[in-house]
Amino acid sequence: MTLPFSKQDMNELINPSTERHHETIWQVMQSYMQLTKPRIIVLLLITTAGSMWIAAEGHVDPLLLVVTIVGGAFAAASANTINCLYDRDIDYEMERTRHRPLPSGRVQPRDALIFALALAILSFTLLTAFANLLSACLAMSGIVTYVLVYTHWLKRHSTQNIVIGGAAGAIPPLVGWAAVTGDLSWAAWIFFAIIFAWTPPHFWALAMMIQKDYAKVGVPMLPVVEGNTTTARQILLYTFVLIPMTLLLTYPLGVLGAVYGAIALILGSIFVGKAWSLTQTPDSYEEARSVFKYSIFYMMLLCGGMALDSLPMTRHVTDIVANYVGLLGW
Repeated sequence: MTLPFSKQDMNELINPSTERHHETIWQVMQSYMQLTKPRIIVLLLITTAGSMWIAAEGHVDPLLLVVTIVGGAFAAASANTINCLYDRDIDYEMERTRHRPLPSGRVQPRDALIFALALAILSFTLLTAFANLLSACLAMSGIVTYVLVYTHWLKRHSTQNIVIGGAAGAIPPLVGWAAVTGDLSWAAWIFFAIIFAWTPPHFWALAMMIQKDYAKVGVPMLPVVEGNTTTARQILLYTFVLIPMTLLLTYPLGVLGAVYGAIALILGSIFVGKAWSLTQTPDSYEEARSVFKYSIFYMMLLCGGMALDSLPMTRHVTDIVANYVGLLGW
């Protein structure tokens, strides 16, 4: 495999010559923040927090929570920055991404690389010092998986890029679980599998919305290669797989209870309904957008359901209800 860097690119990394367009420190900060793709990071951190909440059975140490969230944010920001650095050639070709900091020249490639490395070092140091080495190593594995497996190996070469590469986005729950317990149980891996199965419907719906951009730069996203009908069917298939997978945390693992189970079932049913609607009109931009937007709310609410079910008060109330139902003989 060869990296898409020419000699000119390497010279640019060492001796940047593109003119900067910043006028204030605030604009500089904004550009570097854009490199990290903060909206993506927020969702990753929600899954990290949800995992920590389950692992700690609703009693998360506040300092550990903050440190793990910050360390995870730094790791994700590092991976996203390297992704922007790697993809700056195709980002320049796509109207949607042309004005990002690197293709627009507001941030130099060398500076972006230094920024990414600094973030990775900060992440590893924080997690090692305040959590444990396992969580730190998992965070670093997320960077490696996203950069090498997804960005370099799969994104430009396979229609299954987001399926296999989705493993990178499924690592944050493992980081959260390891930070609390120091190991990885079956429940942690089930959470990993949930994110892994959720990623294709989430990202393919977005890819259907912007497939012209991907086609323009030759990125073989599934809608570009196989078409919208096949993609919509694949989205529906993955949403069907997702529902029983989410319920495994309730039975047989038993780490979450009836409250979470009900929430997961309701959210999953809505997700399947939206995916089904997309299969009926696969060329509809609005249907694809609806699936994409709901997929974000789905994951946020699912993690919220995990946190709610883990609370001691919730467990107490459900035990009372279960005992009452038992007395009535229902």
